[in-house]
Amino acid sequence: MKKQFVIALLLAGGLWTISCEKKASTEETATVTAQNASEGSAIAANDPATNPNVAGQEEVNPTGPKPAMTFKETEFDFGDIKQDKKVTHTFTFTNTGQAPLVIESATATCGCTVPEWPKEPIAPGKTGTIKVEYDPAGRSGQQSKQITITANTDPQVNQLTIKTNVIGAVPQAGANGPVRL
Repeated sequence: MKKQFVIALLLAGGLWTISCEKKASTEETATVTAQNASEGSAIAANDPATNPNVAGQEEVNPTGPKPAMTFKETEFDFGDIKQDKKVTHTFTFTNTGQAPLVIESATATCGCTVPEWPKEPIAPGKTGTIKVEYDPAGRSGQQSKQITITANTDPQVNQLTIKTNVIGAVPQAGANGPVRL
């Protein structure tokens, strides 16, 4: 029994020591970053042109033809919707560039908004769609959600916006218990 206690004690002490070293390392990094920021070099330190240790966003073909996304609309308003009703909208775009368009990702500002995008390349002159589903459960009032599209275009990022006014669900009669006077 004593042997097990000693082993457990040594193990706990070792883990505690390791966690202290990691914390100290994090504090040193934060101090260096704060010092750089106060000297005005925080932006330059993250610039791939001036710091060879920072990876920049690589261009697929910097001198050749590029694809371009042109949307029919970049904003859609669902109007008034109920909390218990999911809604969807499809944004349509055309590749108006000179090269195949590849969408790398489509992300939303909230887990309540889920975009679906084409995974295959879109040829020049062809159209594609991005379907956005919004789940208003647990929300009420005016809502605005952004969808960020990252692709091999210039610029690499395009923004879409959905808006709505979520109306709270009306409770059924007796849902809050009996009426008391």
